[in-house]
Amino acid sequence: MSAEVAMIHPLGPTTVEDWLAEEQPSDGSRLELILGYLYMTPAPGGPHQYASLELAILLCDALRAAGRSDLDVLPAVAVRISTAFRTGVIPDIAVVNVDINHASFAPEDLVLAVEVWSPGNTREERDTEIAGYAAARVPYLWVVELPEDKPARFWGYRLGESGYRQEVYVAAGETVVAPGPVPITVNTADLR
Repeated sequence: MSAEVAMIHPLGPTTVEDWLAEEQPSDGSRLELILGYLYMTPAPGGPHQYASLELAILLCDALRAAGRSDLDVLPAVAVRISTAFRTGVIPDIAVVNVDINHASFAPEDLVLAVEVWSPGNTREERDTEIAGYAAARVPYLWVVELPEDKPARFWGYRLGESGYRQEVYVAAGETVVAPGPVPITVNTADLR
């Protein structure tokens, strides 16, 4: 069976070290590494960046209010998800538990990853990134989807023994307490 899997999903030639040595595009696009293959995603648009900024502000404010000076919020940093599976991603927001003076972060440095997906993100890309965060044992994951002309959708996950457990989901501009290192109230209507 493993030979079949290797034939269906062979690892690409690019290593995490190769990916880290690549220069990120100057146009705002993001270069990520999925199973040894480089993937270029277009530069995030206005709605994506607005939602990311709103969430980053919420996270910073909540961590400060809780006195969590051991955690920092960073937008769009490189995370070495798995060297063995040659995967490195750039979450839209990362909450880290280490000194921020790094060019990239190990998965154990992440407490929370936030992905804001636009209509252009493929289902395969989404599933691969969620599986990567789960395999890397990142404790919390938030996913925001921005469908055109509809309210933002929000999923909040907590890592369990066998992967992520969905703890919250809202789709109609509702307010929710999202799972994370501290209680964080998110009004999804504010993400548009």
